[in-house]
Amino acid sequence: MKKKTKIQMVMTIGITLNVIGALIAMTFSIPFYMDSIGTILVAGLLGPKYAMLTGVLGSLTSGFTFDIYSFYYAPVQLLTGFFAGILYHTAWLQGKKTPIGSLLVGIPTSIASAMITAYLFGGLTAGSSSAFVFLFHNLGLNLVVSIFVVQILTDYTDKLLAVYLTRLIIERGNLMEKWGIAWKDTATLQTKQKEKSFS
Repeated sequence: MKKKTKIQMVMTIGITLNVIGALIAMTFSIPFYMDSIGTILVAGLLGPKYAMLTGVLGSLTSGFTFDIYSFYYAPVQLLTGFFAGILYHTAWLQGKKTPIGSLLVGIPTSIASAMITAYLFGGLTAGSSSAFVFLFHNLGLNLVVSIFVVQILTDYTDKLLAVYLTRLIIERGNLMEKWGIAWKDTATLQTKQKEKSFS
């Protein structure tokens, strides 16, 4: 199978997983977003560039079909794809370090999500987590702080579950051997070859 076809198929699966996950979360009022499972899966198989593209296309698809708020959170998917794509190929998303690595993915996305939620929507979105925001706010916590606290809790849990799930899928299905693109190894190999050509 050609590399281009393989990439397109993996990205299509990733986008589909993002959209279905987001739809399930919205339909059943699950306090997690479930819209980055496909992004993290692609991050593991193809690296950050294709993960970022998968995340954005998933957000746009969800926005066009059932959740207009998804349009505004496309930048969050860029951050998810970038950090997950980098960290997935290090020890930070493996074994005992996975919770810490997931936190490293979750913090930037939480900050971005909190800013979008606070300054564009005043804390109210289609997600069920909005109820927790107003609960904390009514208890006397500043609105922006309430949003950030809820975002860090929900984003971290969401990313942690997505990382564990995608790693299980990749490892049990031997997907790295079948569908993975060694983007990091390829870049290193090309660099070494260029150095040899000049020596």
